[in-house]
This record gives sequence, structure tokens and C-alpha cells, in this order.
Amino acid sequence: MPTGAPDPATPLWRAAQVFRLLSCLYALGFQLSVNADLERPGLAWLLFGVLLLWSALCAVAYLQGFGRRWSWVVAEIAVVVALILSTEVIASAQWAFDNQSWPTTLWATNATISAAIVSGPIAGMLSGVAVMAASTVVKGFINYDLGRNATIVIELAVGLAVGMAAQTARRAHAELEQAARLAAAHQERERLSREVHDGAIQVLALVSRRGREIGGPTAELAELAGEQERALRRLVSSAQADPGGGALTDVGALLRKRASDRVSVSLPAEPVLLEAGVAAELAAAAANALDNVAAHAGPEAHAYVLVEDLGDTVTVSIRDDGVGIADGRLDEALREGRVGVAKSIVGRMNWLGGSATLTTGAESGTEWELTVPRR
Repeated sequence: MPTGAPDPATPLWRAAQVFRLLSCLYALGFQLSVNADLERPGLAWLLFGVLLLWSALCAVAYLQGFGRRWSWVVAEIAVVVALILSTEVIASAQWAFDNQSWPTTLWATNATISAAIVSGPIAGMLSGVAVMAASTVVKGFINYDLGRNATIVIELAVGLAVGMAAQTARRAHAELEQAARLAAAHQERERLSREVHDGAIQVLALVSRRGREIGGPTAELAELAGEQERALRRLVSSAQADPGGGALTDVGALLRKRASDRVSVSLPAEPVLLEAGVAAELAAAAANALDNVAAHAGPEAHAYVLVEDLGDTVTVSIRDDGVGIADGRLDEALREGRVGVAKSIVGRMNWLGGSATLTTGAESGTEWELTVPRR
């Protein structure tokens, strides 16, 4: 966990310290009931004082946060194992055989819980095994009767459950932070898009329109301004179509941005949702077709965009009333190395697993039908 970053497992740490307090009270009751039967009761009380002092230190360390690391947890496991093994010093072998290990495995479970919160279920269960191994050494035999001695099962279950809870908390926290970052980035993209649209795009559109009206040498500047306007519109649409995380995007909303006095866009009443990447590529292919209309269909040509949601597929039709494409012109352009249609339109649709169909002819306009399957 980075320094200063909030720990998603903090509620688990707090609950663990409540359990620590209750286990200390239980250990105190156990100490009072068995102290007279021990061989060295004075030493037992001294070690119990160590137990209480260490428990208080652990509670402060875990609640304040500076103890939430493996070095502290390893120290806690070492102290727990050492206190369990001290049973051989303060009690007789017969007492250890007849009773649970001192100072009770319930209190020793605190180490299992701490390890599980720090590093997950595997670490928690291994810590539980370490605690039970120390208890087995004290007793001098391995008890295979889980019906009468289910402590090992409890230790493993606690390590597993607490560890999984800690992992789930951290994973949920990470996903929430990622979602917040994506939302903030999306809002920033929308803000920048509005600024670009209100500034540069409108200026370029004005220059392009006025340049065509004036004609002459300014026509070339008008064409350059129009190309840059279209490029900026594609960039803005692409940025808004990338929310991330496999989200769905309304392809109709992307194409609506291309509407102008020369481009008419018709959409269904309901949003046409596709995976964000698919929607962006489909919109880019349609935008390229519209750019070709602006560049080659003639100064008076109009384009008409129709979006159809057919359930299993989505189709975008781009039709214009311009001069059309003469027979063989596309093949000639391909031979000359101009691959805009082949790559930007047909290539995109093939990559999406869809299709691009062109209908055209000299003086009859053009119509692209772009179809993608809904995954």
C-alpha cells in the first residue's frame, strides 16, 4: 500500500482489534482458572503481562497503520509461537497433554488474522498452520481426530475467510478508483471537445464556407480549412467514443456530430449501442466516406446518412447526389498508391467482421452501405 494511500482493509483491521480485545479477556479468564495448576505460576503471570503488552502494541500499530506490513506481522507470529512454546517451561507435560496450549489458541488466532489481512488467504492459512505446529510441539503428538480437536480447521477457515475478505475489499477499492479516474478523464475530454468545437472547428468551418463563396485563390485555403475541420471533428468524436472498460457507445451520437448544411443525418428514436471500439471504427469509416463526398462529389453535393439498428447487425448508409465515381477509377487510385477507400473504409469494416458495399456510377452519385455484426 503506497504511503498516504487509504487502506481499503481498514474496517477489517478495526474488527480484528475488537477480536483481539475479546481474546485477551478470554486468555485472562483462562489464566485465572489454570494458574494454580501450573508448575511456575509466577513466571506464567510475567509472560501473561508480556502477552497484554504485545497485544496493546499490536492494536495501536494496526489501528494507526504503521504496523500493516509483513515485518510487523512476522514479529507477531514469532511472539505468538514463542508464548505457545513457553507452555513447556511453565507447565508439566501432563498438563500440556490434558489442556489446550497456553495462552490459548483463541488468542493466537490474532496472528492468523493479521497475516490474512496483510497478504490474503494463503498467508493467513500458513500462519494458522504455524500456530498449530507450535501447539502440536507442546502436546508432543498430532491429534488426527478433527471431531474432538477442530482447532486446525478453525485456523485454516479464519485465514481463508479473512484473507478473501481483504482481497475483495482491495480489489473493489481499485476498481472504484479506476472508475473514478475514467469518469474524470471522460469529463475532461468532453470539456476539451466543447472548447474545440466552440473555437477552432467553428472558425475552420467559417473559413471553408467563405473561401468557397469567394472562389479564386482562396478556394485552396477553403479546401485546406475544410480538411482540418473534418480532421478535428474525427478527433473529437474518437475521444468521446472511448470511455474504456468495454463500455457501450451510441454510434448515432457519434455520427450526429457530422450533421451540417450539406450533411443530413437520420437516426432511430432509440440509441444504437455498440462496443466503444466498434462504434468508433464504424463512425470513422462513415466519416471517411463523408470526407470523400466533400472532396470529390462536387461543391454542391449533399450527403445523407441513415443509421439502422437491425438487431443482430447495425448498418450505416452514406448516400450523396454528387458526380459519382467513374468505372475503374477506384482501381486506378489503388494502383497509384491512394488507398483511402481500400484501407479507411473497406479495411476497417473487414477488420470489424462486417462489410462495406459501394454503389456508384458516373453522374449518379455514390452510396456506401457499412454493416457490422453486434457482438
